[in-house]
Amino acid sequence: MTLFEELKARGLLAQLTDEKEIADLINAGRATFYIGFDPTADSLHVGHFMALTLMKRMQMAGNRPIALVGGGTAMIGDPSGRTDMRKMMTVETIDHNVECFKKQMSRFIDFSDDKALIVNNGDWLRDLNFLEFMRDVGAHFNVNEMLRARAYVNRMEKGLSFLEFSYMLMQSYDFYRLYHDYGCQMQFGGDDQWSNMLGGINLIRKKDGKDAYAMTINLLLKHDGTKMGKTAGGAVWLDPDKYKPYDFYQYWRNVDDADVLKFLRMMTFLPLEQIDEMDKWQGEQLNEAKRILAYELTSMVHGEDEAKKAEAGAKAVFMDSGNLDNVPPVEVTDDEFNENGAIDIVTVLVKSGQCQSRSDARRAITKDHSITVGDTKIDDFKYEIKKEDIPAEGLLVKKGKKNIKRIVRA
Repeated sequence: MTLFEELKARGLLAQLTDEKEIADLINAGRATFYIGFDPTADSLHVGHFMALTLMKRMQMAGNRPIALVGGGTAMIGDPSGRTDMRKMMTVETIDHNVECFKKQMSRFIDFSDDKALIVNNGDWLRDLNFLEFMRDVGAHFNVNEMLRARAYVNRMEKGLSFLEFSYMLMQSYDFYRLYHDYGCQMQFGGDDQWSNMLGGINLIRKKDGKDAYAMTINLLLKHDGTKMGKTAGGAVWLDPDKYKPYDFYQYWRNVDDADVLKFLRMMTFLPLEQIDEMDKWQGEQLNEAKRILAYELTSMVHGEDEAKKAEAGAKAVFMDSGNLDNVPPVEVTDDEFNENGAIDIVTVLVKSGQCQSRSDARRAITKDHSITVGDTKIDDFKYEIKKEDIPAEGLLVKKGKKNIKRIVRA
């Protein structure tokens, strides 16, 4: 099976231009391609991880990835998939996030000996002259065509700022610069990036002639129209300080049955033949497939040692082995207990990240009836956990069957 055939079989390719040329180029290991990452936070998340695994697959076949970090475009904010305008960030925050991204990417991609590059589009976007840019780039864009882009159509009713409207021009100019400065012939992007990606190809061909060599692949980064990696507590981050390896493991261990094989194909490096065999699995066997998925992804992101600890922690909880050392603790300090030496369950649920807010916690308790402390089902949001009721190894607080945290005294 060729690399191109494998990418298709793993469900990673949604739309393409120049399919034969793309297949020939990547199969021969001669592609220089880029994927963009806007540093809107100080950590990469699961959606980025899918892109990084694709870059790794491509690099293993001899192709050269460029990770384009958006130190310039992050100052505007991509309107794709948004119902409102992104909060503007300071240059200092953006630059800090860029450095965080660089460190994390190096764990997945080999940047030695120019095998891959990290490039910051702030290097060319921040010092642009507005009039020169509009004459040189803006003149090649048709407003009527831009307004038909899905990213803009979805925002027209609530209002779209000119700042965001210019994002397509900026992203298109990125491809133009990478094409000229680094010999980048190909771009990959999420399924909401198609219009922006076509804008980049059209800009190159209009400025350099119709025969200019530039192609695009629309990488399927979403599934069933929903954002991957979103939980009740926020995003699934790759930074272990923001999202513990145990929680990361549990996130994948608890995916829907319908998604487990899809994710095994898209993100792991297990042979397709092995995954295809799992198509026949049912019932308890699907739980084994989820365990494999959780272990493989946790190992890739956090290392094999952390994956083993997370797996051991999960077994301790679900098999009642009594050894909870590998279940990450949520510490409650002495000053968080009230004058009676107790802490209310609502505070605990918010602190542990099992609920997003106090109202969410009250709803989980009184309406969903999904909260258990130790072996006690909790139906009263005024319920309190006493200091002396928390054993040395910690007290398990469960939301449903799968969202489990260990409360310990600091």
